[in-house]
Amino acid sequence: MAGVSHITATATALLPCLYNGTISLRRCSLSPRNGGYREQPKLRLRCVSPSEFDFSPPPIDHDLLDTISDGGGIVSEDGVVESFDNDDEALDAFDKGVVTTANFECLNEGQGCDTVFVTPTARTIDIAHAWIMKNAVMLMVSPTTCQYIIEMLNKYIFFADKVEIKDITKQTCLFALAGPKCNEIMSKLNLGDLIGQPYGRHQHYSFDGMPITVGVGSLISDEGFTMLMSPGGAVSVWKTLLSEGAVPMGSVAWEKLRVIQGRPAPERELSKEFNVLEAGLWNSISLNKGCYKGQETIARLITYDGVKQRLCGLELSAQAEPGSTITFDGKKVGKLTSYTRGRNGSSHFGLGYIKKQAASIGNTVTIGEDIYGIVAEVPYLSRQHPPSTNPSS
Repeated sequence: MAGVSHITATATALLPCLYNGTISLRRCSLSPRNGGYREQPKLRLRCVSPSEFDFSPPPIDHDLLDTISDGGGIVSEDGVVESFDNDDEALDAFDKGVVTTANFECLNEGQGCDTVFVTPTARTIDIAHAWIMKNAVMLMVSPTTCQYIIEMLNKYIFFADKVEIKDITKQTCLFALAGPKCNEIMSKLNLGDLIGQPYGRHQHYSFDGMPITVGVGSLISDEGFTMLMSPGGAVSVWKTLLSEGAVPMGSVAWEKLRVIQGRPAPERELSKEFNVLEAGLWNSISLNKGCYKGQETIARLITYDGVKQRLCGLELSAQAEPGSTITFDGKKVGKLTSYTRGRNGSSHFGLGYIKKQAASIGNTVTIGEDIYGIVAEVPYLSRQHPPSTNPSS
């Protein structure tokens, strides 16, 4: 698992995801492929073959967190980049600029997808972004679930299996580049060959002699890009992205963006209280892959129309406390799971699970005693497609 940062540019956001986890599931029996690379002289970026790619950290001359702090970033004691004192600017950049339930067997090297870790009853644990590599599957998960997922996966590895699981969080840095001007920055960096590629597609490059993998998608959106590198190369990449106009985004603004975009998070929308279909994560589910934990429950829920509630966005009249009861026509219909203040503190927004009969877009519900909410569509969930409209399921 790897750490993540966020970036946005003058219409692009850059997120230093220094709080994410990265797991590598490596097939020990496979040897890396030998091969050449294509030179890309600008900024000394070049494509490299998987055999050249390694996350072993080189000597670090200047730590990334020091660079971020020197640039005005606020870093917590546990290494989380909380803010650059520009939260509203970073959110604007996302709009105007840049800021296991899935079936891996149908994917080839260089492809990727999202998957959901679930319990045997299909209750949600975390969303993971997966990259399929030559001899490994790279999983990007939340820091709060990283160790639990590793322990869970290890239970399914038998003595004779030539597979190992490794937490590579401390050996890696992960940047997410999001916003409408991402493509412009990618072209300037000689990474234009990834523009227009499918979500999850990734390629290995060399930047100033340091390995870096760049993938399509910014974790919060199908658009944008994700960059994974060793800590030794992170400072150079970070400075280059900022010099091209990317706007840095800290964890405070990222959490605000997450709620507004509608991306579920562990211990909020993803928990043993809610199943994967209630969370609306259809794009991460395969209905025809081999047996997996929770598959039978998911199949029954679909067959018998057993999904009774769904995750929704809520435009709120005032600040509300996560965990508050949601009522409709005087009856309890759900629970608020996340809350954030809008940009400039001028509005209020939340996420919550609401029973289907009350979850129509535009319905007015009550949160707690006297806070009103209008059920709203959110971008992340609106991109999820049930099996009837998702040919890849």
